[in-house]
Amino acid sequence: MTSIKDLSSILKSVQKPGRYIGGEMHSIVKDKENISLRFALCFPDVYEIGMSNLGSRLLYHTLNQDPAIWCERVYAPAEDMKAQMEKHGIPLTAIESGEDVKAFDILGFSLHYELCYTTVLSMLKLAGIPLLSKDRKEDEPIILGGGPCAYNSEPMADFFDLMNIGEGEELLSDICHLYMQMKADGTYSRSAFLRRAAAEIEGVYVPSLYDVTYNEDGTIAAYTPKFPDVPKKVKKRIVKDLDKAPYPDKLVMPYIETVHDRITLEIYRGCIRGCRFCQAGMIYRPIREKSPQTLCKAAKCLFENTGYDEISLISLSTSDYSRLRELTDLLLEWTDDAHVSLSLPSLRLDSFSEELMQKISSVRTGGLTFAPEAGTQRLRDVINKNVTEEDLLRSVRIAFRGGKSSVKLYFMNGLPTETYEDIEGIAKTAKRVIDTYYELPREERPSGLGVTVSVACFVPKPFTAFQWEKQDSFESLIKKQSYLRGCITDRRIKYNYHEAKVSFIEAVLTRGDRRLAPAIAAAVEAGAYLDAWEEGFSFDRWMRAFASAGVDPAYYTTRGFGLDEVLPWDVIDCGITKQFLKREREKAYKGETTPACSEHCSGCGASALGGKTRWCK
Repeated sequence: MTSIKDLSSILKSVQKPGRYIGGEMHSIVKDKENISLRFALCFPDVYEIGMSNLGSRLLYHTLNQDPAIWCERVYAPAEDMKAQMEKHGIPLTAIESGEDVKAFDILGFSLHYELCYTTVLSMLKLAGIPLLSKDRKEDEPIILGGGPCAYNSEPMADFFDLMNIGEGEELLSDICHLYMQMKADGTYSRSAFLRRAAAEIEGVYVPSLYDVTYNEDGTIAAYTPKFPDVPKKVKKRIVKDLDKAPYPDKLVMPYIETVHDRITLEIYRGCIRGCRFCQAGMIYRPIREKSPQTLCKAAKCLFENTGYDEISLISLSTSDYSRLRELTDLLLEWTDDAHVSLSLPSLRLDSFSEELMQKISSVRTGGLTFAPEAGTQRLRDVINKNVTEEDLLRSVRIAFRGGKSSVKLYFMNGLPTETYEDIEGIAKTAKRVIDTYYELPREERPSGLGVTVSVACFVPKPFTAFQWEKQDSFESLIKKQSYLRGCITDRRIKYNYHEAKVSFIEAVLTRGDRRLAPAIAAAVEAGAYLDAWEEGFSFDRWMRAFASAGVDPAYYTTRGFGLDEVLPWDVIDCGITKQFLKREREKAYKGETTPACSEHCSGCGASALGGKTRWCK
């Protein structure tokens, strides 16, 4: 066992030891003798990223409200600390108690990005917990996953005991209470707990309770529950009234700088738009808003308990919040005097206004970010973006007049029906933004003009209108990236793009099935860790892992899926009907748009989930 002295010496040898020492203000420590369940909230990335994650903050607060539960935080150690832990035999520990996570009852992993999968398995290895669910003993923790990637759990199905489908505030509490009940009455066993959780708790998916069969061509034939009380489809769980949902009144205050060191206010969930490439816009429906009064009260409480000087209002599309003017007016009644700035990310081009501009005072940047997504109106109509170039130019005009000197524009390569004319349109759009700047009178222009074009590679995601589409090969994406670079001739335009090989692996993992499990395990065995970081990612290592497991990655990417094919995520009901997604796909190929939910209900199916919403009819 490593001594305190040895541990102190190890911490001195690694970068940012503040990641590991705990003891932060507002962290929650409970008496182990007075609790019934220990829950480890595991985030498969380094401390700075995990500490900034709103979902983790919400669940930490929610679970710790229960006096019977002690929820602690666990983060992935950075590479240098991981090496020291392996060298000295130090197991993965929780931040609050410093105790081995293997001693906990439940480990809950946030699956926020597909390339975190190898980090999840590496954390289990560090903890001394068997990777495969079937190999775990009765006294070992239940391994639980949740987050957006859980909507296609299949690539990680062999590694997790159960998955949370949907929002976790109420769902996790139900799981924990079933566990405590069964422990208390003596009926607990791993298999009995998993069976009851699947049968009794809406939103619980237990992969081991389903048989998967395949056709001769390798496509999925069926998902079949092993028992009659196990649901054929797992319906996602939502929080129906966000005003009544628990929200932190304090935040754990880090010793080191984190990615988002500020107050974060979630103003609503869901999205009234229907971008056909966007998974979040579908899986987080129905739209549910918080009241301005609830938000203002939470913001003031957090400010008094943290002293942060920035409040970020977040959602998938902040400017679509129907009571934004009322909310900002309420906040400005006290934030100005307290020298607290408001930040509004995720602004829509068609709802950005001079009034909003005057209310924004970002402490971290002199610029704003907009997402046209495509370089031509034709392609914007295909993806149902429902914004025009004039919307963009009007918005940047307002931004420049408001003193914002730089603009970042987000686009995608590889979208369905994309042509080289669409790619050239990205460069032309960026140039028109520069022209708009110089059209303003000199006295209205801020100094230091900069336009950044950031281009991601399209990945067909589950539960979108494009879930059946094939992905461009990474060779094709690289060619398109090179073409766009040649189209950008103005040195005032900075061009960034996402690595095509990374997007290829992301597509395999987001569209994969259970046959990927051996490949993911092989990648971990070969050293894959923190794949979401550029320095941790190795395309060649992934390709060797696929080859060793007999997996053809192109089967999940450039093949595309048949419209009548059973998809790996068909065992999940996210509330959006397949009929709606197919209609949207047909409209995409016709270049037809669908209005926002606030204008017209398009019958996506989310209304059946209930919830306090003004949009669903």
